[in-house]
Amino acid sequence: MSNENAVELRNVEMHFNMSKEKLESLKEYFLKLIKRELHYEDFIAVNDVSFDIKKGDVFGIVGLNGCGKSTTLKMISGILEPTKGSVKTYGTIAPLIELGAGFDMDLTARENIYLNGSVLGYSKKFIDEKFQDIVDFSEMHEFLDVPMKNYSSGMVARIAFAIATVTTPDILIVDEILAVGDFLFQQKCEDRINAMINDDTTVIIVSHSIEQIERLCKHCVWLEKGKIKMIGDALEVCDAYKNSQR
Repeated sequence: MSNENAVELRNVEMHFNMSKEKLESLKEYFLKLIKRELHYEDFIAVNDVSFDIKKGDVFGIVGLNGCGKSTTLKMISGILEPTKGSVKTYGTIAPLIELGAGFDMDLTARENIYLNGSVLGYSKKFIDEKFQDIVDFSEMHEFLDVPMKNYSSGMVARIAFAIATVTTPDILIVDEILAVGDFLFQQKCEDRINAMINDDTTVIIVSHSIEQIERLCKHCVWLEKGKIKMIGDALEVCDAYKNSQR
């Protein structure tokens, strides 16, 4: 490992078994399972991908839906284990990947701050100390004791981002979360990301907003059908990607 790297991917592949047929019920599934009539197709979501992300870099991942962006982030964050190859990360990780992950939507926001904080490895004492900071950043003061199942996706995003960024992780992983919610809160999130960048946090971003990738990222990888199409300077990669869509 180079001590300059925060993330290293080496010949990484992620395979999924996709059912070839549509099953209408669990009963039908088990009958076919017993009779050994289930047929699967090997779907390769990420195919022989290798790259490094330097410490303190702001790294974007772009590509069409289904190209392997979110799967790559999940492997980096440790949610998925690659079928082949290796993923190494160095330092603490705060993943903002799936809205609602780590939340119990039947609980209130107040309760979920403690629940999600514990999932991220924060102690109760730490959350007690940072509780007001989390609430102030999310601007959800009036809705703290409302069950989160009644929240909009934008409100969930506010709480999730505020919890994950209340401390400065070594690696922050953001998957489309900045696309949710109003413009002013998106700007607030970007400002906090920029502050983290100044503190040498490594930030990895997936976004359908190419303008956002161009604005925030230094380097970028363009994935196409699970493979690397291009990697390098963010503006150059984004320009090539935009031209391919015209």
